Amino acid sequence: MRILYINDSLAVWGGLERILVEKMNYLAEKYGYDVYMITCDQGNHIIPYQVSPMVTIIDLDICFFREYNYSGFKRLFIKYKLRSQYRERLKEQLYSIKPNIIVCARLHLMGILNQVKGQIPLVVESHSLCRAYKFEVSGRVKTIIEKLYSYQVRKAQLLVALTYGDANDWMKITRNVVVIPNFVHLNNSGKYSDLKSKKALFVGRFSKQKDIGILFKIWEVVNQKHSDWQLHIYGGYGDDYEQLMYKYKKTSSCVIIHEPTPMIFDAYLNSSMLLLTSVYEPFGLVLPEAMSCGLPVISFNCPYGPSDIIKDGIDGFLVKERNVLEYANRVCQLIENSSLRTRMGQAAAVTSQRYRADLIMPIWKQLFEKL
Repeated sequence: MRILYINDSLAVWGGLERILVEKMNYLAEKYGYDVYMITCDQGNHIIPYQVSPMVTIIDLDICFFREYNYSGFKRLFIKYKLRSQYRERLKEQLYSIKPNIIVCARLHLMGILNQVKGQIPLVVESHSLCRAYKFEVSGRVKTIIEKLYSYQVRKAQLLVALTYGDANDWMKITRNVVVIPNFVHLNNSGKYSDLKSKKALFVGRFSKQKDIGILFKIWEVVNQKHSDWQLHIYGGYGDDYEQLMYKYKKTSSCVIIHEPTPMIFDAYLNSSMLLLTSVYEPFGLVLPEAMSCGLPVISFNCPYGPSDIIKDGIDGFLVKERNVLEYANRVCQLIENSSLRTRMGQAAAVTSQRYRADLIMPIWKQLFEKL
């Protein structure tokens, strides 16, 4: 079986990049598949995750972001030129690789991919919600994007959603939808957090989706009651970085920001809870990761990942949308009740096992062989 993944790059510390690398590694090493990844914007950027030598990465060196060096008609011309280059180079690689199945994780690349893939079955992975653009753009642009994506998705043989909520949204566009959650790299050290450290943890990019700004507001409330506790943030660069760093300087005594690290499980094991404040979350890899270390978790009940993962009041808390005071009260509840932390942490470790690779990847294998 020869599987080809299509993505723009593997250049950042992100959940999408990590799960794609781990999935490709698994397919190549465990099932013996010939696995390829074609990127267009990788350039000289280093891949932050370890790619198996059995996986072939090919970058077409398009660098679509170069169009933003220009304006007006010049930008339109450069964009047209780059898209033409991408179309031709992608077509050449498809002819050379001859994949049995193509998997695309980026909707904005599907237009050209559909033009050149021929009869090769296409699987779309919805790593961003069907409704994600509704959180990010408005007005006529939103309508145009919706129509373009809907048209391209209908041409795919199958769309794989990570949650049932997202699947229901996609089924308004195409009936060829299945749900396969991400598998998660879980804690296998045999150790669990003792939940005694006065540290809460947040892991995620500095982006509008993750809404770290509201996290600062929550922690200001928590800090008024529990000034001896600290919030530790492991966040990669994103579109809100500069603005959030300004807010961080105002609260730096109780909030500590770290660079992204491949040793994130050490941070989980030395914390007492994980916080997530996303506006929307296609899945939320950090939730089961932290839960596998015995951490209770708190998240806004946003579309759609957290509610699929967290059992409210059992292994964590789901908080009503954007309610800062309720969220802060839940944090304080875990701080003040060590037996509750322990009970939830133990339940969280059990919940996390639903996302083991050996349970999720056979579903992918069956799907690929059926196609």
